[in-house]
This record gives sequence, C-alpha cells and structure tokens, in this order.
Amino acid sequence: MTLKAGYPFWLIKDGLPFTYPKLDHDIDTEVVIIGAGISGALVRYYLINAGINCVTVDARTIGLGSTSASTSLLQYEIDVPLYKLTEMIGKEKAERAYKLCGEAIDKLGKITKDRGVKYFEKKKSLYYATFKKDVSWLKKEYEARKDVGFKVRYLEAYELEKEYGFKAYGAILSDQAAQTNAYMLTHCLLQHEYDNDIYDRTEITDIKHSKKGVVLKTESGYTLKAKKLVYATGYEVVDFIDKKIVDLLSTYAVVSEQYNERDFWKDDVLIWNTANPYLYLRTTPDNRVLVGGRDENFSNPAKRDKLINKKTKQLASDVNKLFPHLKFKPEFSWTGTFGSTKDGLPYIGPYDRLPNSYFALGFGGNGITFSLIAAEIITDLILGKPNKDLELFSFDR
Repeated sequence: MTLKAGYPFWLIKDGLPFTYPKLDHDIDTEVVIIGAGISGALVRYYLINAGINCVTVDARTIGLGSTSASTSLLQYEIDVPLYKLTEMIGKEKAERAYKLCGEAIDKLGKITKDRGVKYFEKKKSLYYATFKKDVSWLKKEYEARKDVGFKVRYLEAYELEKEYGFKAYGAILSDQAAQTNAYMLTHCLLQHEYDNDIYDRTEITDIKHSKKGVVLKTESGYTLKAKKLVYATGYEVVDFIDKKIVDLLSTYAVVSEQYNERDFWKDDVLIWNTANPYLYLRTTPDNRVLVGGRDENFSNPAKRDKLINKKTKQLASDVNKLFPHLKFKPEFSWTGTFGSTKDGLPYIGPYDRLPNSYFALGFGGNGITFSLIAAEIITDLILGKPNKDLELFSFDR
C-alpha cells in the first residue's frame, strides 16, 4: 500500500540522515521486528535496553512510510473524548488509557534527553469548540480531565479571543503536550546501539507461525528465524489480520513558507478543534506553521492523491480565517493514510491465530504515544512479565 504522497516537510528538510543495508543473508535471532517507522523504532529501543537480541526489517527505505508523513503532535488526548470513552469502556479503563498517554509524553521527553537528540519540544495544547453546540460536552470533557488529575483550564469565548487571538465558543487548555519530528526521532532511535541489525528495502513475502517460533522469507529468498515476531507495520496490518479492526482514512497536511519572525500565537501551543474531522495546527522550530486535517475516507491512493491541491487551498484558508495576520502561504503539502478504531484505542499484544507474534499498532491521531505504550507492553511480554494494561488494548476487547 502507498501510505503517503506529496512532499512531506520532514523528508525534504532532513533527507536521508542514515543508510541501512538490504538483507543479503539468512538470520537466526530472538526477535524479528517488521517495520522500522516510529513504532518499530520504539519497540527496538525498548528491547535492546532490556537485553533482547532483535533484528528489524522494513520493505521500504527507513522512514519513508507513514512516519515521514506524521505531523508529530504529542498529546494525551485520543480521538474519542475521555467522557465519551468512559461511557464506552468504563471509568477506570478510560482514565487509565488517558493517563498512559500523558505518561508517554514525559517518557518520550526523557528518551530524547537520554539519547542527546533535540527532537522534542514541550508544549501546551488548546482544544477549542468549533460550534456552539459543542460547548456543553466540551465543559463535560474538561471536568472529566480535571477529575483524572490533568492540569487543565477552561477558557470562555472572551478569554480565548483575548489570550489567543481568535474567535471560538470556548476551549480546554492542557499543560501536558509536546511536539517532535517523528521522522528524525525514528532515525535517532534506530542508531541506538546499532550493530548491523537493521535492514531496509527487505520485503517479507512469507511468514509461517508455529509453537516453536516464526520463519520469514524475503523476496530475495533469504530466511529469518525467530522465537518471536513483532508486527509494527502500522496501517498495512490489514494484510496480516483476518478481521476488521480499523477504518482507513486519508489526512492532509500543509507547511507554510518560512516566516522571518516568530509572531504566531501565544506560547506556540498545539491547536485543534472539535470538528469532525478536526483541524490541527502547530509550529516548527524553523519558523513555519503546520496545519492538518480535512480527512476523507480512504478508498484508494489515486483518489486520495488527486485531492492534495484542493485540500492545500482549504487548509491554507482555514489558517487564514483563524489568524489573518499570518497570511499563510503553503510551501509543502502531502497526504497520508491513517487508521481509526471504534474506541480510539490502539491494538497491542498477541493475536491468537498467529502464535509467537505481537502487534504494535498505534492507530489514530495519537499514534506516537501509543507506539511507546506498545513498546513497553511488548517488552514485558517477551520477558515473560505480566502487564496490567494488556487487556485494555487487546484484540479481544
């Protein structure tokens, strides 16, 4: 599946910072990870730190799948509001899911600090009501988040306009958020104790699961044998799972021309709204504004890609309506495919029909924090440790 099209800003800005070989020999290892995007990179990072030997393979050049198309917002909020998720799965589970995402942001910050990389900026997040009818449930959502312990503040319409310079019907301001560059973070994570154990341009054409382990074949005829296999293939998981777990959508993103001065909005907070599909904005370290949204149901790559020019104009107009002073001019635009689940939660852990396998599927708009949660859970499972959060994200939920 072609996961993205157009000119993703991160790929143009950072190019190919590291190169990796194509697999040209047989391998026998403890764990194989399929997928070297942000999910696979985080799983590998955790496994390596736990002393587990692993080999990572990717069908593409590293980072050229969904990761390069990521807009890289880090938020504890998932696509289903907390109050609504509570109604769906219960208060304890819903609050636990949100807390895990909040903790994941801090853990990602620590990882970047430990690795000595710069691709993490702590931010606040502003979630505003697009329509007047959204105010009642947005206030309900504010109370739910406050009860969990998140540092939040509700802004009435006049406060929002006074402090952030645009008109809406109200907003929740959250202290806990951040932004990153998922493409470069992925490469930096993969360099952690890199020992020629990562192979790109290595497509897996056959996988056989058994009680003894897993055997994989590449298109070039080489064999990988492992005790365990981790699927970190993202939205291409539909090729491996024989039941419907995700709806595929297409999202669009645009990055502005570079501004000479940073005159955006207060604190450069992450901004998103209650519309469906929602609009989201962030800034970049090099004085640009990134806007995304205008999602469509995914049918095929060609239909998705034809909409890039139209969506670019619409998203630019969206920014200029909010912040006319920016005079937003698009420079880079792209589209990517992502997945949405019924409860907004990812699928993590074993799948009974595929013995000795684990899945790290960080679906939704919060995929990066979900990927870290998946890395923690899967590492525990491979080490033979129980994990109390496994049930929350299981295929049987």
